[in-house]
Amino acid sequence: MTTTLPIDDMIDTDRGTISREIFVSPDFHREELEKLFTRAWLFVGHESQIPDPGDFFVSRMGGESVILCRDTHGAVHVFLNSCRHRGMKVCRYESGNTSLFVCPYHSWSYTTDGKLQGVPLYRVLYEGQLDRADWSLIEVPKLHRYKGTVWASWDPEAPDFMTYLGDAVDHLDQVLDCRDGRPGGSEVIGIHKWILPANWKFAAENFLGDTYHNPSHRSVDMIGIGPSARTGHNGAGQSGRRDNEYNKGQHVWVSFPQGHGVHSVWMPEDHAYQPSYVQYPIVDEYFRHCFEERKRRQGDKARIMPFTGNLFPNTSYHGRQPRGLCVWHPHSPTETEAWRFFLVDADAPAEVKDVLRRFYMRYSGPAGMTEQDDMENWLYATSASTGTIARRYPFNYQQSMGAYRRNDPIRGDVSMQITEQNARNYYQVYARYLKGKVWESLLGRSDALRQAAE
Repeated sequence: MTTTLPIDDMIDTDRGTISREIFVSPDFHREELEKLFTRAWLFVGHESQIPDPGDFFVSRMGGESVILCRDTHGAVHVFLNSCRHRGMKVCRYESGNTSLFVCPYHSWSYTTDGKLQGVPLYRVLYEGQLDRADWSLIEVPKLHRYKGTVWASWDPEAPDFMTYLGDAVDHLDQVLDCRDGRPGGSEVIGIHKWILPANWKFAAENFLGDTYHNPSHRSVDMIGIGPSARTGHNGAGQSGRRDNEYNKGQHVWVSFPQGHGVHSVWMPEDHAYQPSYVQYPIVDEYFRHCFEERKRRQGDKARIMPFTGNLFPNTSYHGRQPRGLCVWHPHSPTETEAWRFFLVDADAPAEVKDVLRRFYMRYSGPAGMTEQDDMENWLYATSASTGTIARRYPFNYQQSMGAYRRNDPIRGDVSMQITEQNARNYYQVYARYLKGKVWESLLGRSDALRQAAE
C-alpha cells in the first residue's frame, strides 16, 4: 500500500531536516493511523492489572479502544471494544471484573474469550440466519506477553515481538526486572491519564534521549527534590531529581533498526551503591540490597543503567525513578492522550511502595514537577508549527551527525555525546511505515547488524 504524501521531501535525515508538516497535518495523522498503528507492536497493559479470571482493563491501540482481559481459563486476550452489531462499546468501565461484556445498545453479550453468547429474541429474529461463531468480538491477531507487559499488533504478518524489540531488550529488561536482578517481577501501582494539545511524536521523541532539553527543568534541578523528598542536595553532594547512581557512569545514546532509541548510562565495573533514600532507612537498605544482588546476578548486564527510552512508535519509559512506562495515544494531529503506568517490584515492602508512590505523584503527570515543563514545550512547539509561514520551514535535526559507532560494547548505534541520531533513526523508520515498506527493510537491516556483531 503506497502513499501519495511527499514523505521523502519532508523527512531528510541525511541533511538533518524534518518538515513541521508531519506534526500538524491531518493527512499525516490519517496515514499514521492507517499504516503505522495498524502494523507496529503496541503496548496494551500489564498482567498485574488483570490477575484473576474475568479481570479486564480498557486500553487503546492507536485510535482504537481495546479490552485487555483474562478469560475464565486464565488466557489473556485483546479485543476491539466494539459490538459486532452496531459498534457500541461493549465495555465502558476503565477496569473491573466480569463474566460477560454486554453491549448497552441492543444487549448483545460476549464471554471473556470473545464469543458472542446472548442475542435478545434470537429465535424470533435471527435463527437460521445468524451464526454466533461468526460474530465474536474482533481479536487482535498478534499478542505477546513479556515479563508482565502485554503487547499486540493488528498486523498478522508482523515479525514476532522479540525480533521487533531487538537489542533494545537489554535496556527494557532493566525497567521490567526486579531491582535485585530477578527476571520480571514488576507490577503497576497506578496510572496517570491526561490530554494535552500537542502532537504525540514530540513526547515520544523527548524520551528517545533528548537530554539537550534539560535547561527546561532547571528550576526543579535547583530545588533538588529527589526520590527521598529531601530538598537541596542529596547524599552524594549533588542536586538531583532522580536516583544519583548515574553520577559515576558514561551516558550513552543508542538507536536500533526497529526505530527504538534509548538514553542509558554505562556504569564502571566497580561502581558502588549511591544512597538516594537516606531519609527512609528501610527504603535505602532495600535498594542497597537490590543493588548488590543485581550486580551479582546480572554481571556485565547490570552495568546498563536505564535512563529514558522510547520503543517505536509510542511507548516510552523512565528506567529508574520514576520507574514506569508512558504511552502517547494520538487523538488528532494536535492532541494526545498521555498514559503513565507506574511500576514497582511486586514483592517490595509496603514502605518502599509507599515512598515510591508519593515520589511518582510528585515528579510525574500533569501536576508533576517536570511533566509540566515538558508539556509546555510540546504544546507550544505544536501550536507554533500550525501557521502558514511556520510550516514552510523545517526543524533542525543536525546535532552530532555521524557521531556514533556500533556494538562498542553496547549493542546498537551508540553515541557517547548528546545526539539527535536517535530521532533521525526514528523518523527514518517512521517514513518506511508510511511508505508501506517497513518489514522488508526492517528485518533486512536487523539481520545485517546482527551478522556484523557476530
